[in-house]
Amino acid sequence: MSKIGEKPIVLSSAVTLVIDENKISIKGPQGEMSFNVPKEIAIVKEENNLLIKRKNNEKKIRSLHGLYRQLIGNAIIGVEKPWEKKLEVVGTGYTVKLQGEDLVFKIGYSHLVTFKKQPGIKYQVEGNNKVTVAGQDKQLVGQVAYQIKMIRKPDVYKGKGIRYLGEKLRIKPGKKAKAAGAAA
Repeated sequence: MSKIGEKPIVLSSAVTLVIDENKISIKGPQGEMSFNVPKEIAIVKEENNLLIKRKNNEKKIRSLHGLYRQLIGNAIIGVEKPWEKKLEVVGTGYTVKLQGEDLVFKIGYSHLVTFKKQPGIKYQVEGNNKVTVAGQDKQLVGQVAYQIKMIRKPDVYKGKGIRYLGEKLRIKPGKKAKAAGAAA
């Protein structure tokens, strides 16, 4: 039995739903999302709750039950309040700025690195080293944040690079620290 799929989704007054057989459209103050749901999954709206039910108990349908409940729940939250991922640029002389709608990074390369605007995603820069990636699609926000992080992965010896805000990084000892430890 899917524990996630059985949970009802609480709807707020700001969100409107349109359910057509196996297609669901969700509108809210931040935008609109729609996607298709498998025909084995039924969507039932009761007052201010949304229930996701499965029509049979096959293994594949049970796994899709929880998946689509979570996807619909994330979409409802996203059209009401955007999803966010915060990144920080760490390193001496490493900076980021917003140029038009694109991000421009100065992160130790011989050239500036430009990250183009993605559709459905908004960037916000705080100071010169913090970036907020926001949007209504949770999966897309996470994907874009990861792509930005991969421009300059955090260095495990010095800690320089782009990382998620609050991410703990285990710094490795260098050759000198290892040699000094072995001699003692």
